[in-house]
Amino acid sequence: YRDGLRHALTFLRDAHRDPATGGYAWTLKWDKGQKTVLDGTNHCYGLAFVLLAYAHAIMAGEDSVRPHLAETFELMEQRFFEPPHGLYADEASPDWSTTYPYRGQNANMHACEAMLAAYEATKETRYLDRAELLAHNITQRQAGLANGMMWEHYHADWSVDWEYNKDDKTNIFRPWGYQPGHLTEWAKLLLILERHRKRDWLVTRAQQLFDTALAKAWDKEHGGIFYGFGPEDEICDNDKYFWVQAESFAAAACLAQRLGNEAYWCWYERIWDYSWRHFV
Repeated sequence: YRDGLRHALTFLRDAHRDPATGGYAWTLKWDKGQKTVLDGTNHCYGLAFVLLAYAHAIMAGEDSVRPHLAETFELMEQRFFEPPHGLYADEASPDWSTTYPYRGQNANMHACEAMLAAYEATKETRYLDRAELLAHNITQRQAGLANGMMWEHYHADWSVDWEYNKDDKTNIFRPWGYQPGHLTEWAKLLLILERHRKRDWLVTRAQQLFDTALAKAWDKEHGGIFYGFGPEDEICDNDKYFWVQAESFAAAACLAQRLGNEAYWCWYERIWDYSWRHFV
């Protein structure tokens, strides 16, 4: 698959990346080799996946992108990282002149995922340090502001924004409410982090997040995990999305392997059974 890998990397750099700003176009139109940028907004969420792509390319043996990995990390540091909060801002204008006030946990979660991959690809501890900082600040500090769980949306000072998209609860990219899929996804990431850095709180917190998500969002009538629930544990989006099930059985497997607890294998089988019947 090396040719496909190189083709993807080339498109990422030559089509999506703006050499003048270092940013990556959020969406573009490609027609016979001619590109039209449809949305040039710079998203930390997008850069996290760029970092992840370079990390996995290195793990696949494509060492030529090592400088691109470091470049992307430095870009995130310069443009999005906020040292007083120990977290990344979310989005900026195409020319980087304006950083918008919205703050979100999702970009930081995927940044943590990317930092873990970057560490595994390079063994450079700065990436692992950053992954640990993000994990602690989101799953401990920010969760402490919102009933022990990670709310999705925040103001520029990282106080909780309880109203963001409240009247648009099915917004696919920034839904209102708690996301059980993100609770289990964080559980998975905490367990991956714990493989490299032993901290007593990581496994305990992973268990708490997974157990909370399934207790509050498992559909006892039809099976599967609901998409979102609110501050009063009310289900605010009862649709079922594939990625929520996928992150959750991945987290269940990680917990089962780490703890040797058969209850998590039962969850793994239960979620997979639902996924096989309704999504595969």
